[in-house]
Amino acid sequence: MDRRGLVERVVDELKSLVAAGTWVVGERIPAEGPLAAQLGVGRSTVREAVRALAHVGILEVRQGDGTRVRASDELTVLMNRRMGGVEHGHILEVRAALEAEAARLAAERRTASDVEALGRALVARELAWAAGALGPWVDADLDLHLGVVDAAHNPFLSRVYRGFLDELRASIEASVADGLTGTTHIDHSALVAAIRAGDSAAAVECVRAVIHEVHTATDPATSAL
Repeated sequence: MDRRGLVERVVDELKSLVAAGTWVVGERIPAEGPLAAQLGVGRSTVREAVRALAHVGILEVRQGDGTRVRASDELTVLMNRRMGGVEHGHILEVRAALEAEAARLAAERRTASDVEALGRALVARELAWAAGALGPWVDADLDLHLGVVDAAHNPFLSRVYRGFLDELRASIEASVADGLTGTTHIDHSALVAAIRAGDSAAAVECVRAVIHEVHTATDPATSAL
């Protein structure tokens, strides 16, 4: 295989590792040397492949901080570029549509492992809230919403939802802009319970209630979506 073909192969392998969740968004990937050994290629090949993925926006090379995952795939990159300047209310409308359908499907298709994952995310979310740990709470809340979408077992829905991950995180952070207080707490236990029970109608209503509360918390002047 010529050098160009070798670089393209490494690009594809790195993209597959990112898409599979081996390294999640924001996580630092291994250094050039270990990564080259892992993939069985030279360091210069890895360097070119990383440069190519940084160019398209999947990876980000940070001086003094290594290389981190910026997006899970090209679709996410494209959506992030298109989402600049979108109003928060419009993002919530899209969240409401996608999450309601995801919850409905999740209630019908969830597996035992899905329910366990949602339960873990819910517990982590509540523990972080009790500890007043904003960053861990945002991560746990995001994990819970992603878990609901993944429990729908529609790969395309999961890809589309992850396509505006940055905006989703910003939406979650906006809902607790005043801190983790009693007035900003939005309970998600009913949503998880509805999915666990296989009650699709209740799951959809729970999503609508959650999004309404988020919308009220971030824009009290607006009564509903």
